[in-house]
Amino acid sequence: MLLALIALVLSGPLVAQEPGSAEPITIGTTYLIDYADGDPHQINVYLPDGYAEGSGGYPVLYLIDGGLDQDFHHVVGTTALNALWGRSQPVIVVGIQTDDRRAELIGDKGNAEERNLFPTAGDSAKFRAFIRDKVKPLIEANYRTSGEDAVMGESLAGLFIAETWLVEPDLFDRYAAIDPSLWWHDIALGKSAAGVVKDGRERGPILLSFSNEGPMTEKGTRLLAQAAGDKGCLLPRSDLTHATAYHVLTPQALQFLFPTGTDFDEEWGFTVDCAG
Repeated sequence: MLLALIALVLSGPLVAQEPGSAEPITIGTTYLIDYADGDPHQINVYLPDGYAEGSGGYPVLYLIDGGLDQDFHHVVGTTALNALWGRSQPVIVVGIQTDDRRAELIGDKGNAEERNLFPTAGDSAKFRAFIRDKVKPLIEANYRTSGEDAVMGESLAGLFIAETWLVEPDLFDRYAAIDPSLWWHDIALGKSAAGVVKDGRERGPILLSFSNEGPMTEKGTRLLAQAAGDKGCLLPRSDLTHATAYHVLTPQALQFLFPTGTDFDEEWGFTVDCAG
């Protein structure tokens, strides 16, 4: 029945159009918001199928590195496919462009070598304030949101997400950091995690993964997952590379962030294989 429904959806007419004519394909809306004076960042918004015809609210996925030349398109496509199969809820996707990723996504200056190689690093608190004070109010004022949200990203964006979960955990409800660059500053963030989580603040669920990037990334990710305890979902995937992990794991991450409660047959492969 599900396959028949999918075939019906995919085969139905979308727009009345004259044969031979051309129409633009529009998948979302782009806003330009000043990150700093004279430094606008793209905020790209995708609305799920059915949004225009409905009246209810939708959860929001905030995507770090969500520029049009970054991860916006492939993540939007996966949210749509996941929702079509009932694997995860339909969501509003808000892609937040980054520019100087080392400045915007890293929270400290690093060790001596890193400071020399990446002199702009260490201003993630400013980027977090940009999301809190400008991006989220824009979305909540202009779209029907359900009040539930999550954040996702990989590599340096994953490092930013892990840091945010530790230092400002109420900024988002749920977190997914795929291949986070926790090797930064000699694994400083991972080493600090066990102490930080003793602050008594409530933290939402967090999904963490690592691929074959080496022992420092793996150790940092495991330390953070250990500190997360029963709030953490660790996906160890040393069979993947940094180039392949994000695309492979995005469907599972979305299923973790926005579950539907559906009891899938095992043969479908719709699982989130947390290792603890």
